[in-house]
Amino acid sequence: MSLNSLSKEWLNLLIDPYAVLGVAVNADESQISKRYYALAKQLHPDHYVSRNEPDQELAQVVFTQLINPAYEKLKQTKKRLNTIELLRSEARFLDPQKPSSIPISIIQSISTMSDGEAELFYKDIVTLYSSTQYYSLYQSCQVTQQLNALNIVYLSHQQAQPLQSNEPIPIIPQQENQIIPNISPPNTIPQKDLIHYAQYYYERAVEYYNQGNWNLAVQELRDAIKLDTTNSDYYALLGVVHFQQKFLGMAKVYIRQALKINPQQALALKYAAILQIEVNDIVNPQSMSKALGIASLLSKFLSQKLY
Repeated sequence: MSLNSLSKEWLNLLIDPYAVLGVAVNADESQISKRYYALAKQLHPDHYVSRNEPDQELAQVVFTQLINPAYEKLKQTKKRLNTIELLRSEARFLDPQKPSSIPISIIQSISTMSDGEAELFYKDIVTLYSSTQYYSLYQSCQVTQQLNALNIVYLSHQQAQPLQSNEPIPIIPQQENQIIPNISPPNTIPQKDLIHYAQYYYERAVEYYNQGNWNLAVQELRDAIKLDTTNSDYYALLGVVHFQQKFLGMAKVYIRQALKINPQQALALKYAAILQIEVNDIVNPQSMSKALGIASLLSKFLSQKLY
C-alpha cells in the first residue's frame, strides 16, 4: 500500500461512513462527533512518535482520506439520510445464506429477535468492533468491512420486522436447547456429580479471573453453566468477566440472569449498579434464553476475529 494514498479496497468503504467511523446507523449527531474527535486523537501523529514512521504516515492518510470524508457525510443531515437510504437498499437484497464477514448463525439469530433485542445487541457489537477498529491500522480495513456487514444485517432486520407475526411463541425446553447447544447434562451421570464437576470448573474460572486470563475464565464458566444452569454464581462471574473484557452488552445479559436466579446474589448486585441495571426488571424467560445464546455466540466470534 502506498503511504500517499489508500487502495481502492479502503476507499470503497466510504459507501458506509457509519462503518468507517465505527458508529451505529442510528447514532445521533453528538455520538458521531464524539467518535470523530476520539479518532482524531487516536490517529494524531503525536500518538505514533514512539513507533515507526510508516505507521505514523499511514495513520495520517487513513484519517485524511477515509475518516474525514466519512465525517463530512455524516455531519450533514441530508447526506446522512441519503447514506441510510443507500444502505437500506442494499439491505433489501441481503441473502442470509450468502457468505460474508459475519457468520450465518449470527445473521439468522438476529433475524429472530424482537426490535428491542436486535437493537441492544447491534449497538453492543458495533461498540465491540469499534473499540479495536483502528488499533492495528493494517487490519482496520477488514474490521470496517465487518462493521458494514453488521449495518446491513441490522437494517435488513428493521425492514423485515414489521412483517413478522406479533403472536407470542410458546416457550418450550427444546427451543432453549436449540439456542444454547448441549446445555442438557448427559443422562448417564448423576445430577450430584454434574454439580460437583460444575463447581470444579467454576473454581478454575476463579483462578483464571484472579490471573486476569479472561478467555480461559469464560471457557471454564461456560462449561460450568452447561452442567448446572441454576447456579447464580456462575452467571454473575461470567458477567463480571465480560465486563472486564469491555463486552458490556454480554455482561448485562449474564448479570440479569444471575439476579433472575438469585435476586440477592452479591456480585451480581454490585455490578448491576455499575452497569445501571434495574434489579426489579422482569425478564422474559424466552428472551433471556435467546440473549444468553447470542451472547455466547458473539463472544466466541469476536474473540476469534478481533484479537
